[in-house]
Amino acid sequence: MSTANTPVYEWNDLPWKAIEKRVFKLQKRIYRASQRGDRKTVHRLQRLLMKSWSAKCLAVRKVTQDNQGKKTAGVDGVKALTPPARRRLVHELHITQRPRPSRRVWIPKPNSNEQRPLGIPTIRTRAEQTLAKLALEPEWEATFEPNSYGFRPGRSCHDAIDAIYLAINRKPKYILDADIEKCFDRINHTALLAKLHTFPTLRRAIKAWLQSGVIDGTTVQPTTEGTPQGGPLSPLLANIALHGLETVITTAFPYEKRINGSRQYWQPTVIRYADDFVVLHQDRAVIEHCQQIAIEWLAGMGLRLKASKTRITHTLNPENGAVGCDFLGFQVRHYRVGKTHTGKSGGYGRPSTPLGFKTIITPSSEALKKHSQILKETIRKARAWSQDELIRQLNPIIRGWTHYYATQASKRAFSKMSHLLYHKLRSWARHRHPRQSCSTVKAKYWRHDHGKWTFITPEGRALHQHHETPIKRHIKVAGRRSPYDGDWVYWSIRRNHHPDTPPYIAALLRKQQGCCAWCGLRFRDGDLSEVDHILPKARGGQHRWHNWQLIHRHCHDQKTVSDFAAAQEDADDNSQAIEEPDEANVSRPVLKPSDGGDPIA
Repeated sequence: MSTANTPVYEWNDLPWKAIEKRVFKLQKRIYRASQRGDRKTVHRLQRLLMKSWSAKCLAVRKVTQDNQGKKTAGVDGVKALTPPARRRLVHELHITQRPRPSRRVWIPKPNSNEQRPLGIPTIRTRAEQTLAKLALEPEWEATFEPNSYGFRPGRSCHDAIDAIYLAINRKPKYILDADIEKCFDRINHTALLAKLHTFPTLRRAIKAWLQSGVIDGTTVQPTTEGTPQGGPLSPLLANIALHGLETVITTAFPYEKRINGSRQYWQPTVIRYADDFVVLHQDRAVIEHCQQIAIEWLAGMGLRLKASKTRITHTLNPENGAVGCDFLGFQVRHYRVGKTHTGKSGGYGRPSTPLGFKTIITPSSEALKKHSQILKETIRKARAWSQDELIRQLNPIIRGWTHYYATQASKRAFSKMSHLLYHKLRSWARHRHPRQSCSTVKAKYWRHDHGKWTFITPEGRALHQHHETPIKRHIKVAGRRSPYDGDWVYWSIRRNHHPDTPPYIAALLRKQQGCCAWCGLRFRDGDLSEVDHILPKARGGQHRWHNWQLIHRHCHDQKTVSDFAAAQEDADDNSQAIEEPDEANVSRPVLKPSDGGDPIA
């Protein structure tokens, strides 16, 4: 490459704070223009953003530094770009209409013997798709339906579960628990592009990405339908394809209906997370009609419901041999209360229910079984490990699982898992010391403190028990709120209290007022953060709370370079401080023949 086309800037020295502000201002303008239905302004601002040097820098940084798949190569074998290579990619990045095929990777499907296909695009294609996502996402966030929660910024599984609770906590209802069969693999390209309704350049680029094909081994397969999983744009395209399902179901019924002389809300409630959705209503005939509406609407997108995972049940009474449903790892159902089932009971800090039942949402039996199996396999592999290493492996598994389920009535499930884990750990300890007594083994690995037994090392590293995680209710995201509305106070508070945020991360966020300690920008939903040592360990820093700070992952890369340079300067200063000895003043050793010639100072 000639020097005329080589960028003159250094990657780590770019004004990233100003770059992110410029891009977000454009995204907020796109969001507001989409809210008021000004499509012409939306397309003009999207073209401006996609040509912006700042947006290209952000897209490349996200693909090559932030994403977990930055070290996964496409068909060209390129991965983990260096700073000079990132600069060249920004300089050459533009939306192309002739992308290279994706690389096919097969991964096991959870709770099934089937495998899920992934399509891994090249680094360049991933950067182009991220650039397109920066322009498209604000437009669609302004129009997406309020009860759509999957693969959207600022929304999570816990919002969907809480929406279900609010829909059934006052009245038992029928549930249509539906699953779309191979949603990502069967979306009709023509219907999707027609629904996108974007400007020609971006439409042609998206069409080219959809039809770029995949390389599986040595064979090239065309992609005539579906959005290949693995690309940055695929989740957004899937949400766009399913947009409108909630509206078409709810608007098929009147808002209110007079029953026994009183007017009742009659529209069903539709809650969707990615390709899984539930429909809730008190009348079974309405639920059956909703199922037919969904089947007909999905056929227009080239999709259909999976018969083996679609069923109609009731939250209180047995229906088809089952009560309630399992959704996103939770079991949703009602339980009768009172001797005559007429008492009031809210339970677990929830509002009271007047009809002799209470709503209990707990971890599903399948989730308990899967977690127990993971613990069993981890402990089985740890037969030769030390107690400290076993605790290091188990604590992240236990904390992650319990924090996910700690927003609902999971205390009994947590106690059960703690009991099962104790028996597994006891077997592990007995296997290590088969000839010692139980009391000796117990004294070696467990400590009795404050009325409870703790699996703890002599150095003080303790195992986190399931039942030690407190139940903390989650507050559902409000209506059509989006991170692109610019309400930093609202989204900062939500991030601090989100169940996916570990307690020490939440404490650091409060300490730093929701801002990155390195660049000063607020943490947005989807930003990857890392806990960093203010003073590195190599320079005498300690692994203590007062020496921790929360920074972006890309900021951590910059700080690591800065810390390394500072360490080099300290080493140079120390070497210069040691003066070279003067040869005239150096005492020479004297050889004494009597002791074999050993040097004597």
